[in-house]
Amino acid sequence: MYYITHSPEETEALGTAYAASLHPGDVVAFSGDLGAGKTAFTRGVLRSLGYPGRVTSPTFAIANEYDTPRGRVAHFDLYRILDCEALFEIGFEEYLDGSRIVLIEWSENAAGILPAHYKTVHIAYGDAPDDRTITTGEVGA
Repeated sequence: MYYITHSPEETEALGTAYAASLHPGDVVAFSGDLGAGKTAFTRGVLRSLGYPGRVTSPTFAIANEYDTPRGRVAHFDLYRILDCEALFEIGFEEYLDGSRIVLIEWSENAAGILPAHYKTVHIAYGDAPDDRTITTGEVGA
């Protein structure tokens, strides 16, 4: 699916709508340029799942975990991860046990250890400063 949003709020609202398709065990691989809106989209997902607190990118923590009424969510930012070996060291594969929704920003840094089936969200800059093009899909469906 292909969408165009015109503000961070619209990107977040699209994440809110997207969350209806998510269930524990789903892995969502995000890609897109720095500052394109991956965290805004994620914030919308978490709001829809019932998380009322602050949602920020876990750039330095690498992972944030959230308890929501619809299940546990792990939010990764792999921007600073340089290879899959570093992911094994932090126990990344344990998050892929099917018990939670896993949202992965900079997922290309985990390409070697993503499961056979996962969802994708690509966010790119659009024509106007706040415009974004968002493409969702699945791999291994």
